[in-house]
Amino acid sequence: MKQVDAVAPLRKAVVSLPGKVALVPTMGNLHEGHLTLVRRARELADHVVVSIFVNPLQFDREQDLQAYPRTEAEDLGLLQSEGVDIAFTPSTGAIYPDSMEVHTRVEVPGISDIFCGASRPGHFVGVSTIVCKLFNMVQPQTAVFGKKDFQQLLVIRRMVEDLAIPVEIIGVDTVREEDGLAMSSRNNYLDPEQRGVAPALYRTLKQTSEALQKGDRNYLQLEERAAERIAAAGLRPDYFGIRRAVDLGVPRQDDTRLVILGAAFLGIARLIDNLEVDLR
Repeated sequence: MKQVDAVAPLRKAVVSLPGKVALVPTMGNLHEGHLTLVRRARELADHVVVSIFVNPLQFDREQDLQAYPRTEAEDLGLLQSEGVDIAFTPSTGAIYPDSMEVHTRVEVPGISDIFCGASRPGHFVGVSTIVCKLFNMVQPQTAVFGKKDFQQLLVIRRMVEDLAIPVEIIGVDTVREEDGLAMSSRNNYLDPEQRGVAPALYRTLKQTSEALQKGDRNYLQLEERAAERIAAAGLRPDYFGIRRAVDLGVPRQDDTRLVILGAAFLGIARLIDNLEVDLR
């Protein structure tokens, strides 16, 4: 595996790879969920590039940025064992050489402004900007993202479509712990007691999904009940919504492909999760 930390050597290394290239963008602190994305990328392409970059532009709080776990040495060892071809580990200066304040930004309006976008103003501008830059730097044929960040996946798909970027976007199902908690680097913020409470978010998603499968279409009431369950379990609800899976629009009674999205605070951690529902 080759490790590079600047754009010029990255492009030189990628050009030397024959065949199809897949990109897996990450912020590091890798866990089994990330490695699942890497393995899927290896199935889809001849070569895999993984980026590790804690992107300051997508953080709405400086405290959260500083607290984000950084484990580059361990991450590189995991990527080496997974057969990754190139690990791209740039500094902030390599990505934003003239400072973020004057840097061009990419905005996907509408879908970026709800749910996580409303809770974290500017977050998805940071996401779409860095992903667009990585696509231009690596020029992969395929890019792989986890469905745990379902809204992020749709934002990236919309950006690629709108800007005619020739990259196929692949979503991979959420990887979970045995009790259902979605794997996330932010789970490291949970103490043992909080870790026992955290799966309540996923349980509530499942309960709501079961109600939809049984024919309940009172979406607002289902959302309100879910928020009450989350709060009763000891989490502080951020949002809980039932939306169309294709575009996060408000569902009609006859829509059959839905997604249930939830976010909640637990201590200093903010947990997000979702569950797709097919009513056909």
